[in-house]
Amino acid sequence: MGTFTVELAGNRTEHIAADAYQQEGPLTTFFVLDSSDLGGFQRTVIDSWSRRVASFRTADLVAIRSTSHEDQLAAA
Repeated sequence: MGTFTVELAGNRTEHIAADAYQQEGPLTTFFVLDSSDLGGFQRTVIDSWSRRVASFRTADLVAIRSTSHEDQLAAA
């Protein structure tokens, strides 16, 4: 699983542990493609088995950056 750094209007920053994100109407939603309850089958797409972990109004997003685990450790 990766991590995304989400920069929002008003100088707010969120760090989201997720595998993927996509726009859903007025929201941008982050998903975990967890397949542990499916016998370990590797999921590679957002589908009905994906878990939503966070949503933000797309109009409030300034930037979304994929952040590796090593990058987060170096910044700490």
